[in-house]
Amino acid sequence: MVIIKTEEEISLMRESGRIVGLVLSALNEKAKPGITTLELNDLAEALIINAKAIPAFKGYNGFPYVICSSKNHEIVHGFPSNEPLKAGDVISLDIGVKKNGYCGDAAFTKIIGVKCKSNVKKLINSTKECLQKGIQKAIPGNRLGDISHAIEKHALSNGFNVVRSYGGHGIGRTIHEEPHIQNYGRRGEGLLLKPGMTFAIEPMLCSGTNETELLPDGWTVITKDKKLSAHFEHTIVIMEHGPEILTIG
Repeated sequence: MVIIKTEEEISLMRESGRIVGLVLSALNEKAKPGITTLELNDLAEALIINAKAIPAFKGYNGFPYVICSSKNHEIVHGFPSNEPLKAGDVISLDIGVKKNGYCGDAAFTKIIGVKCKSNVKKLINSTKECLQKGIQKAIPGNRLGDISHAIEKHALSNGFNVVRSYGGHGIGRTIHEEPHIQNYGRRGEGLLLKPGMTFAIEPMLCSGTNETELLPDGWTVITKDKKLSAHFEHTIVIMEHGPEILTIG
């Protein structure tokens, strides 16, 4: 069941989303050569606690960290590590925050320490654009398939594949609610979009195959061909006038 949020609930989600945006901005600033993703994890936890909020990922279905840190050919749900980031690494950072009983969730991808090679820059920019295209379709009267189709169409037009095994989701009192939001689909199909619906839209693009593998840690998802992947995400609410992004600090 898709839960329609009240104005009061949306207001609470705005505050959770604001904290997510502020923490991701801090991580983006600190993600440079030499820092470890475990250090970024600890920074995120300190910032979230300082904001009198709860790290929503930590302990969720047994996940042991505050952030998901996915590097190079890792797509999503990667574990932070003690290995310093190197110039040229492509890193995706994903966090969730819960405050006053409601969650926010967002992610971004960046290249560490050097100017992007053109193909890497295109992958990252195309993934970010896919997120924007999907959000633009999150308007009352559209269908869930309109979001999915817009993401897939833009990815394919830029020469990239979308990950089909994972996607976005509803969000609210828990980090994952109905519906599941595929990054591929057909226009005009699926759930009718209504004001008050809150989604985490998150395109994941691959520079090669979209086939995936799960590492032995039971969480980290990688591209089967070990080629680069990128991931962007925002939490949004559908309002009468259209989508509102909640996870901008």
